[in-house]
Amino acid sequence: LLFPVSNLCGKCRPRDTDLLQPSLNFLYWSLHQTTPCSQQRAVAVLLSNVSLLELLQKVLERTWLRSPPSEPAYLSSEDALLCSGWLLVASLLLYQHRYNTEVHQTLSLDLAEVLNAVIFRKKKPILLLVSIMQFLRAVLRQNFSSPLLVIVGQNTAQGATQPQPLSLQDAALHPLTMRQVFSLVVSLQNLLVHKDLLLSQAVVACLETLVEYLYMKNQDIALHVASQPWHRFLVFTLLNGGQKSFLQPEVLRLMTLFLKYQSSNIISQKEISQILQEAAEANLAELPEATSRALHLFLCQV
Repeated sequence: LLFPVSNLCGKCRPRDTDLLQPSLNFLYWSLHQTTPCSQQRAVAVLLSNVSLLELLQKVLERTWLRSPPSEPAYLSSEDALLCSGWLLVASLLLYQHRYNTEVHQTLSLDLAEVLNAVIFRKKKPILLLVSIMQFLRAVLRQNFSSPLLVIVGQNTAQGATQPQPLSLQDAALHPLTMRQVFSLVVSLQNLLVHKDLLLSQAVVACLETLVEYLYMKNQDIALHVASQPWHRFLVFTLLNGGQKSFLQPEVLRLMTLFLKYQSSNIISQKEISQILQEAAEANLAELPEATSRALHLFLCQV
């Protein structure tokens, strides 16, 4: 079914949401719910379909070309299509890199628009934010370098008369700028306060990947970002003022992040001892898989 469904998508227009959204979901499912050998073939099939990739380009661009909703955020049919598009492209980036698959058509995205979609949320539904963050994680992991993707930045935008000189910090983080990094971090911090489980997990994962990218580019900047005092307030908020257990996946992953990057002003020896005490008293066999995995990573870091 991969051939006819992908060909059908390539013949659609972005406004054909009723047909496109379940079709893109099927393509996404085909990439993930299969054996590695079949997965490699599926990636090759999708990346060889130029019409499909051109369609995905148009779908992603609708994220910032459309008018923001006037009502409180809910998942409309167009939002659902955008979610499917971002998740599928994130997966294609991941598996193209894994299998070094030949690319027949590139996607071109304005990095500032992608970041602003998260920074200036404008009542976007939670699932759409999560999908865009999944894409951000994919490009950060690949150092913004993929045969499938052309990143358009402020110095490469169409109409730019000449490249703008970069500061030393911006040059080190290229194609990100220091201002974009801090704007994104603040936005992610604010999203954590919503206390939505799916959103919290996506935000923590995005923070992890962002700081890893920064550390690879400039260790001083990474350590500075990881040690922002506001992070401690966020942990306290997630713990509901100390009334909740530390044994929550998003809390443990945040603590692991702060330990890894030596943020002693965020996590103290007292909190480390409290987590170890809770872990010693817990029935580890009954912990959810996500919690067990996060606890394992925390203990390894300790």
